[in-house]
Amino acid sequence: MAKSPSAFRTISEAAEEVGAPQHVLRFWETKFDFIVPVKRAGGRRFYRPDDVMVLKAVRRLLHDEGLTIRGVQRLVKDQGLARVTAYGDPGATLEIDSGLSPAPDAPTVSSAPDHERLTRVLAELEAAHARLEAVLRR
Repeated sequence: MAKSPSAFRTISEAAEEVGAPQHVLRFWETKFDFIVPVKRAGGRRFYRPDDVMVLKAVRRLLHDEGLTIRGVQRLVKDQGLARVTAYGDPGATLEIDSGLSPAPDAPTVSSAPDHERLTRVLAELEAAHARLEAVLRR
């Protein structure tokens, strides 16, 4: 019986879906503060569908597009997580802006249906929330 598309994934399921080994996903968590899976008792990681989409985008940018870790960090900082996350879709194309920030009238990911766009915004807000929690714990 297959899981529903909205079900959480274990690290092994996420790794298989993303196409990267489990240890790589754990490494990416240390390099990208926007990758924050849910952790249950004993430290088990569970990835939401939006987390998997972010991981796919990171893998595609690092492996297919040849960006460095610093390049992906910069891209997220400059263009936002929602826009970069859309790049995890196999059919999506993303123009990588080489400037320091996107043009004020740059199109957002508006070709996606509203539900998908809102889901990505929610993922970005959850990542920001996790970063704030991490800062407050210091």
